[in-house]
Amino acid sequence: MTAPATPAVEIRPLDPLKDAELIHPWVTHPKAAFWMMQDAKLQDVERAYMEIAAHPHHDAFLGLVDGEPAFLMERYDPSRVELVGLYEPRPGDVGMHFLVAPTDTPVHGFTRLVITAVMRELFADPATARVVVEPDVRNTAVHALNEAVGFVPDRAVRKPEKEALLSFCTRAQFETAVGAAI
Repeated sequence: MTAPATPAVEIRPLDPLKDAELIHPWVTHPKAAFWMMQDAKLQDVERAYMEIAAHPHHDAFLGLVDGEPAFLMERYDPSRVELVGLYEPRPGDVGMHFLVAPTDTPVHGFTRLVITAVMRELFADPATARVVVEPDVRNTAVHALNEAVGFVPDRAVRKPEKEALLSFCTRAQFETAVGAAI
């Protein structure tokens, strides 16, 4: 018996105009409630991602698994976006958001595959020392995923749009959690 092939993951910059139609149903899906875009129209999604594309400290990416669009990823400088004044940033801190496309046929372990690929992508940059996340405190599913790849919760912080669980993951914590060096 041969082992199943590991899916090929590719991450490319998101094109707000070309990709908005693809990601619109993702960000407005009921399972994406914590993405806070439930009522967004296509033009709202285009506008939001054009703003990210124009921002010097925030980037958006589209993730493909075996060539099929499968997830959205955002990378940002938490000292300038999202967490300004809410924690003491360190050199090498990188903020991250990710969203897996909704599906009617979930695959066991797929979301963990995605977050692992996202973390590998972030740590592929030698300047990244620590990844910072701030999911809604009520999003227990993502807290469990974050902990599975090495995040350690720090504390709750109040953001304008939510109460967030500030969590950190160093390169060493990630490598220990996934059992492999980057």
